[in-house]
Amino acid sequence: VCGENSEPEDKTAVFLGLLSEHERRFSLYVTGLVGSPQDAQDILQEGKLLMWRNFDAFEIGTNFSAWGRKILFHRILSYRRQSKKLAHTLLNEETLRLLDEEADSAEREQRWQARERALDDCVVSLKPAHREILEMRYRDEVSIEKIARQSGRTEGAVYRLLSRLRAALHECIESRIMGSV
Repeated sequence: VCGENSEPEDKTAVFLGLLSEHERRFSLYVTGLVGSPQDAQDILQEGKLLMWRNFDAFEIGTNFSAWGRKILFHRILSYRRQSKKLAHTLLNEETLRLLDEEADSAEREQRWQARERALDDCVVSLKPAHREILEMRYRDEVSIEKIARQSGRTEGAVYRLLSRLRAALHECIESRIMGSV
């Protein structure tokens, strides 16, 4: 696809296609290891830039997700060393390495894909109004205050609803995963 004689546009298209295909997984990976959505976004943006700068070293046809996660993992470690805020988190470097290995194992066994399919199915099964509130909060990153205003609920009611929805989704996902084993 992207050989020695390929045009630069081909390289860009291949990179953007691969990044688009794996972006959600990368975001979940970084957020899971960092915790703070703001820090995770910073790390993810820097990581994507590093992926682009190093894309010539990537061998087309190999595992882009593993390659990208390795870059993101090193970006997380670097960010933790530079940031006093992250340096004192509960997860030490060894724990991060173990979680990274587990993510790699999960991908090899396609557990991520099964969970993503289960999540999609479970979200679709929600009431439309509940699905809309979830999408506002997690896809569109709308503030709790704004969701409360738009839905005619108190902020406390929105927090409680989101908590119940997360618990229901977790239970639904687990039952679908266990049912497919």
